[in-house]
Amino acid sequence: MEQAFLDLCNRDDGQVCGCPYSGRMAEREPTIYEWGGGREAFARWLDRFYDLVEREDSIARLFGGTVSKAHREHVTDWWCEVMGGPAVYTEQRGGYEHMLAKHHDLAITDDQRLLFVTLLSRAADDAGLPADPEFRAAIMGYAEWGTRLALHNSQPGAQTAPHAPVPRWGWGVAPPYQADL
Repeated sequence: MEQAFLDLCNRDDGQVCGCPYSGRMAEREPTIYEWGGGREAFARWLDRFYDLVEREDSIARLFGGTVSKAHREHVTDWWCEVMGGPAVYTEQRGGYEHMLAKHHDLAITDDQRLLFVTLLSRAADDAGLPADPEFRAAIMGYAEWGTRLALHNSQPGAQTAPHAPVPRWGWGVAPPYQADL
């Protein structure tokens, strides 16, 4: 185990590397979570998103008019896990089954779904998330996919998959561009 860790850090002097992308780790493709700035950046983004949601009566009603601090934290946990971060939502929040239950019988409309995705995109700009097209395509691709599932799963009487893992989203066909230095 110790040798494997040293190999990852590409160090042979026994010192622990101090940079998350040093040595061989720099050759590894970063997760969307890492590229986006980690939990702090995702929390800033989703807080801004929910601030925008609270101004839109048509979707604010889905959250009782305001979005609690706990809800914001839980959704941040979800997004972080989906984008390659720690599995906090699975380990501490009930995983997929909990998220599914939160959408049960909300009867989300097509217009609400589209506004939700639009506000996520606007909030990403406002929060200063990376603006490269690969990152934005990845997070907005997940937003489209996830909101379309939520739309279906929220309908009264919808047939849903009762058990599933929290999804792990990847770069798809366009990993982040990194110039040769």
